[in-house]
Amino acid sequence: MLRIECRHIVVRKASVRGVVERDKACLALGRAVRELRAAQGVSQEELAARSGVHRTYMGGIERGERNPSWSKVLLLADGLGVSAAELVALAERHLGDPA
Repeated sequence: MLRIECRHIVVRKASVRGVVERDKACLALGRAVRELRAAQGVSQEELAARSGVHRTYMGGIERGERNPSWSKVLLLADGLGVSAAELVALAERHLGDPA
């Protein structure tokens, strides 16, 4: 009998400071992306197409489950029609938001 399990594991809290900080940063970036996308009235699927990423990856970014590379952040900013600096600045403002 062959048994295959696939799990999506998201670290929410850990004793390692870096993991906790990254999680907060991912959540903040996701909130920034969602805020800009919603303000434009664009769906996740449409933004994913504009940015050249898969729609499920886009959902993971918005939920803070993904830690996109800098090149992906640049693609997201381009898809949103903003500079990477604007996107990062908004994410930084969201860092202080309650989880």
